Amino acid sequence: MVGIDVPEPKSKCSDPNCPFHGNLPLRGQILEGTVVSDKAERTVTVERSFYKFIRKYERYEKRKSKIKAHKPDCIDVRVGDTVKIAECRPLSKTKNFVVVEVKGED
Repeated sequence: MVGIDVPEPKSKCSDPNCPFHGNLPLRGQILEGTVVSDKAERTVTVERSFYKFIRKYERYEKRKSKIKAHKPDCIDVRVGDTVKIAECRPLSKTKNFVVVEVKGED
């Protein structure tokens, strides 16, 4: 229904920015990461680690980035959970992603 292969949440919500029950289209990247903060209302901070190749030294270095993502009311997420986030239109100054699936706890 959403355009990507993720299970639909069991609970319903009336959030207009929910890709399952609202009218928010998804596009672009689909990333995975760990939730490091859920203090803001309907927003979670997701941290993802990756390796970057440094051509000068011909080696890889570890990097990480924090991404703010919208948390629909129908998805229950806590700090430490591994989540899948999908890119969408800008929802605020810093939010361009929405949580679409909870993989489980780390």
